[in-house]
Amino acid sequence: MACIHTSNKTSMSKLRSAMYNFDETDTRKVISSLFTPDAIIHMPWPLGDMTGPDELYDTCYKPLLRSVPDLERRDWIVVGGLTKAGDEWVGCGGHYTGTFTAPWLDIPPTGHLVPMRFHEFYKFWEGKIVEVQAIWDVPEVMMQANSWPMAPSLGREYHIPGPATLDGIVTGPWNKQKSDRSCSLVIEMLEYMKLHPSTGGPEVMEMERFWHPKMNWYGPAGIGTGRGISGFRHWHQIPFLNGMPDRGKFVEEIVYHFFGDEDYAAVTGWPNMIQTLSDDGWMGIAPSGKRINMCSLDFWRIENGLIRENWVLVDLLDMYRQIGVDVLARMREFNKCRNLTID
Repeated sequence: MACIHTSNKTSMSKLRSAMYNFDETDTRKVISSLFTPDAIIHMPWPLGDMTGPDELYDTCYKPLLRSVPDLERRDWIVVGGLTKAGDEWVGCGGHYTGTFTAPWLDIPPTGHLVPMRFHEFYKFWEGKIVEVQAIWDVPEVMMQANSWPMAPSLGREYHIPGPATLDGIVTGPWNKQKSDRSCSLVIEMLEYMKLHPSTGGPEVMEMERFWHPKMNWYGPAGIGTGRGISGFRHWHQIPFLNGMPDRGKFVEEIVYHFFGDEDYAAVTGWPNMIQTLSDDGWMGIAPSGKRINMCSLDFWRIENGLIRENWVLVDLLDMYRQIGVDVLARMREFNKCRNLTID
């Protein structure tokens, strides 16, 4: 019997191929053939939610192509699998790249090659895409344009790589036993993560039991990347929990979509985190006392029973919006004196 997850990833390869050379006619044609007319599309702020393939292209890809006319898509993770609820998902991670020649979202062009990381998750039903949950790392583009108007990252900002093993585009057929084992490891790790700080110090997370000593945690631009457990804790987790110590308290109000594929596990959810910005310490943000929804779309790579790499994207611009900060408006003020034309 044919593997449905292999079939879904094969369908995605048509879209990936069209976007690699990014011909508008071909890309529109493929999107229209793959998506249902009423597909639910969730994109990061300020792109927002939309319905159907035409609105997706006109709202998201058409303006991006106008600003990056030699646009191409490069995937380094493509995984698919079945969630506990029985839903079929395909997750893709990579970069959109090309020469940034005209403003996009009012970000000033650089005239240089610009990479923008994406994590995109596609829900399939009977061979068609019925839902998309995607984050594009817009702050990464702002930083390359020297236009990031918020606090500097604690972690390292650099061009995020794909898997060290170069096997992130998983073909198939789907190995249920191995995939479920990868997914279960990540879910167990996250359950232990949530024990801190509510039930004890860092030791209750038992991080050495789950994470490779040479792990890389590839965070979104604005947070940055950490190396090893120490790097992950110092540059992300400690500030994050200092600012929002009630992490993990509202799980009944969120939905996770976990699935595994060989040595990879993935999760998406819109939102999949709810917590209160009650204290100081995270990204230089003053405590607002507001409860915020956050979307974190993640991939993990397992090596010899331990997590070696973890790619994380969070819609940080939407988080700022919820606490009353319009980062793009602040960026426009930041750039008032700049000449935005490229000769």
